[in-house]
Amino acid sequence: MSEIEIRPLRPDERAAWQPLWKGYLDFYNVTVPQETYDTTWKRLLDPNEPMWLLGATVDGKLLGIVHYLYHRTCWTPGDYCYLQDLFVSAEARGKGLGRALIEAVYKAAREVGASRVYWLTHETNTTARALYDQLATAPGYIQYRKVF
Repeated sequence: MSEIEIRPLRPDERAAWQPLWKGYLDFYNVTVPQETYDTTWKRLLDPNEPMWLLGATVDGKLLGIVHYLYHRTCWTPGDYCYLQDLFVSAEARGKGLGRALIEAVYKAAREVGASRVYWLTHETNTTARALYDQLATAPGYIQYRKVF
């Protein structure tokens, strides 16, 4: 495999981004309306939004994405960085793209003074958890949610 390049996506790369995000949503058995794709893409590219997008490319082909955002916390002066969505295409799994994307988020979060990066995954996502266990700690919290 050639060298992995991690970089922000350009506005003209939506057609490459959307199938990857759909792959992520499909993995979690979630569907969203087209309006959500449109809104999310606009937010990820808007410099006034606290949301960010990086892509992993190999030989010019987008093979992985990560979405992350910053938010205030009562626990530290620095914002927290929530790594919201991470997805690598099936053809590129196991080749270091997921690790490279997570480490790029770590770098970005340090540069803006964030005090932590955190994320969620499903307990059955054993393949990804094998990587995550190498890069972070699982503190054991249980998530509760009320969907509106």
